[in-house]
Amino acid sequence: MRKFWLQSLANTVFVFLMLWGVSGITDFKFFSAFDPISQALTDFELTDYAFSKLRPDQTVDERIIIINLALSRREMAQQIQVINQYKPKVIGIDSFFNCEGNLRDSINCPQLKDTLGNLLLSSAIADAGNVVLVSKLLQKRKTAESNVIDQYDSIEYSDPIFKENSKRNSFANLATEAVYQEDVKLCRKFIPKVSVNGKDEYAFAVGMAMLYDSVKAKKFLARNNEEEVVNYRGNVEVQDVRLKALQNKDLGTTNFNAMFYAIDWDDLLAGEVAADLFKDRIVIMGFMGDYFGDPAWSDKYFTPLNKKVAGRANPDMFGVVVHANILAMILNEDYVNELADWQKYFIAFIVCLLTVALFIFIDRKLPAWFDALSVLIQVFQILVFSFVMVEVFANFSLKLDLSLTLAVSALVGPAYDIFKSFQNEINIRLTKRRQAV
Repeated sequence: MRKFWLQSLANTVFVFLMLWGVSGITDFKFFSAFDPISQALTDFELTDYAFSKLRPDQTVDERIIIINLALSRREMAQQIQVINQYKPKVIGIDSFFNCEGNLRDSINCPQLKDTLGNLLLSSAIADAGNVVLVSKLLQKRKTAESNVIDQYDSIEYSDPIFKENSKRNSFANLATEAVYQEDVKLCRKFIPKVSVNGKDEYAFAVGMAMLYDSVKAKKFLARNNEEEVVNYRGNVEVQDVRLKALQNKDLGTTNFNAMFYAIDWDDLLAGEVAADLFKDRIVIMGFMGDYFGDPAWSDKYFTPLNKKVAGRANPDMFGVVVHANILAMILNEDYVNELADWQKYFIAFIVCLLTVALFIFIDRKLPAWFDALSVLIQVFQILVFSFVMVEVFANFSLKLDLSLTLAVSALVGPAYDIFKSFQNEINIRLTKRRQAV
């Protein structure tokens, strides 16, 4: 029995060595011809299927109202004034009010020309007294050149005339692998808190949650995770008060029903809103196109709710709606939990060890059936683990990442055959050497 388990352990270690070797080979891009296929598969996770297909539709979260941001600062000031008269508890503005590159002249920063508009916007923010503005986490050149992702050493704010009149400033950065704004942005996670120069900076949704319900915000931060999976629940539902009713409009390619009420900027300024819609609620202002239904890609993300779970073609959610989903997750205390890295390795190791032991047993007792049974076992394992990952996520909001387990399950068959060949060759050589002696 001891020899049996030692052989199983040696075989298991060999499987992980092979997995490490395969990973190293793929890093050298030897199979670049398959890059388009691998990219499509990289963008897909099994939990995306649970997000997009299996989870129950949610009712509209009436605590959060999303408003399409007007184009000019004068109109933005009017928007805030209109909203403020209805007494919302928090107003979040997902927009920067500064000059890009700090070039403060009217040619490089034309918004400076509208001096009155800037003063009106600053005054509206001050009068509201509950505005959360966004900031931006940045990397200094040395950090950026080191190709370190999600490590920041500086932060950019809106101009002081706006920043100093806001209640707080929180960063709007979302965790994507995009290097430039124009890149495809796939958002599954976000960073709740970052320390920049010794000061804690909080995510935009966390900043709004702190003003609305500090107890739930602190409870969320107490999880102390560097990254959190966004528990997406839905997109927006258009508030068309001209028809005196709520109706759905397709603002993206999301597979879920709408979860948040949304109002276009011109409807708001025209006063075509219900008076009690905003009272004691959170209003988030952000870009959702020049008009509702605008197919703009600016500040738009691919999410797990996308109708196409792999090989996506069109982004499905504006950034302001992503922030709303994060905020709803915090307020509902409906988090997504994940396995620790050691748990992923432990599960993969145990599954691999037991599978190898089963293979050795079959090889000894039923050698004629080994090839057929080993393949059937591998296929069965992959199907079962995939099913478990999807169901556990859909029903318990636990991201059971068994990708390493799936990898060793797929590799254990070939690795067993190779290891057995090595063993046989070594035994033959040792036998010849003993006979020669």
